[in-house]
Amino acid sequence: MRGHQCKLDIKNGCIDLSHGSGGRAMAQLISGLFHEAFGNEWLARGNDQSAFDVGGGRMVMTTDGYVVSPLFFPGGNIGSLAVHGTVNDIAMAGARPLYLSASFIIEEGFRFSHLKMIAESMGEAARSAGVHIITGDTKVVERGKADGLFISTAGVGVVPDGLDLSAENARVGDRVLISGTLGDHGIAIMSKRQNLAFETDVMSDSASLHDLVVKMVEAGGHGIRLMRDPTRGGLAATLNEIAQQSDLGFRLQEEAIPVKPDVAAACELLGLDPLHVANEGKLVAIVSPEVADAVLAAMRAHPLGCDAAEIGEAIADDHHFVQMATSFGGGCIVDWLSGEQLPRIC
Repeated sequence: MRGHQCKLDIKNGCIDLSHGSGGRAMAQLISGLFHEAFGNEWLARGNDQSAFDVGGGRMVMTTDGYVVSPLFFPGGNIGSLAVHGTVNDIAMAGARPLYLSASFIIEEGFRFSHLKMIAESMGEAARSAGVHIITGDTKVVERGKADGLFISTAGVGVVPDGLDLSAENARVGDRVLISGTLGDHGIAIMSKRQNLAFETDVMSDSASLHDLVVKMVEAGGHGIRLMRDPTRGGLAATLNEIAQQSDLGFRLQEEAIPVKPDVAAACELLGLDPLHVANEGKLVAIVSPEVADAVLAAMRAHPLGCDAAEIGEAIADDHHFVQMATSFGGGCIVDWLSGEQLPRIC
């Protein structure tokens, strides 16, 4: 992100194609909006890249794209979501997130005031997570080509020496822990969709989980086999993926799975299953039975894990099925969907 300090008409102005042209208008946008929102010593140098130091341990890198619709939703917006989602992908390796990049594809006519709100939210989310957005890019496309704004990110972090979280570590008898209620983010998004409008007080759970992960690792150490954030496809897709990768199956207890009453009611109204609805501030952990109680206690002691629960266990299963004992005393297979229940959830 390069540019010189200039003023923008934030209140009344809109993006036009010149703001992606590489000229003066683009410099004004970058220096007058993005540098102000993300400001740090790396961006201030005005280079097309940033060099940075890292501590000991193995490097972790992730990349992601955000096309959520609508851009603003109860509990956040595309900017904060982009930071939280990227930080969480790093944190699921047990890593400490360090630096992010951010690339913006902006549609001609997008209001500066909305872009400023999103950038400020993004900057605040980064500062709260203790990470820096140190480089990025800006492109502007014609009206109708980007639905307002798309954000692409990359992030890097460091895993402490000796920590290796991976699905291949899972064993029969391992416990399945979830950090909180399911479906909050997906239902918050759905509540704002024009064709799915309904009354709900559900807020997105979008949050950075790396501090929670630190507490879990302190409590469980090498007894933590792996962690995942159940975003698109929800818990069902996440556990099916882990089952395939670990060559195991899982048995869940429906009554143990936490779901807020408003989310359950909305899902029933829409014909959805909370197990398939996206989350952006929750994690699933597969842990050894020896440390399950300690890890669960550490999760519940953290603000982002106060509703944490043990919901099942890993079992031997050549078919790699995710099974669930229902609250009615029966059983069912929790399969992953062949497509998305609702697109553009993140």
